[in-house]
Amino acid sequence: MKNLKSIAIALFVAVAGISVNAQTKKIDAKASTIKWVGKKVTGEHSGTVNFKDGAVVLKGKKLVGGSFSVDMTSLTATDLTGEYQGKLNGHLKADDFFGTDKFPTSTLVIKKINTKAKDLYTVTADLTIKGITKPVNFELAVKGNTATTAFKVDRTKYDIKYGSGNFFQGLGDKTINDEFELAVAIKF
Repeated sequence: MKNLKSIAIALFVAVAGISVNAQTKKIDAKASTIKWVGKKVTGEHSGTVNFKDGAVVLKGKKLVGGSFSVDMTSLTATDLTGEYQGKLNGHLKADDFFGTDKFPTSTLVIKKINTKAKDLYTVTADLTIKGITKPVNFELAVKGNTATTAFKVDRTKYDIKYGSGNFFQGLGDKTINDEFELAVAIKF
């Protein structure tokens, strides 16, 4: 009986140790935000896209992993209203850009994390847009139950070439930058 009690205590300590070593926390998709900015020769547009779901993996207070999915059908411009907003949203959701009918979800899966400073990490992740997966690198700050980052994505790597001066000649002031900017705040 004494041995059985010792085994039960050892098993409990081992299981408790595992849960302390790695804890997965779901994100609050409604409280988390993704803001985007796309620039062109004559100006820029900005907007939002919503998280579908996601989770971060922590060991104690240290970030060690995570994966996130984004509802691409929620993509919207916030710098325009009315008819112009509708036209831009329609174009961004069309096959020329994100093709949200065929590809309604994009994902980001963290593959490697290094600590840069207290609460600051360098991250390598696989970003999938339009069914194409490419690595991205960025810094991620974690404070309490919030993680924030800002980074650029080269859209042409995901077969989004519309208006790219690297693929089309004579665009002049209709040229759209290949990179778009993301500012992300994740609550968990």
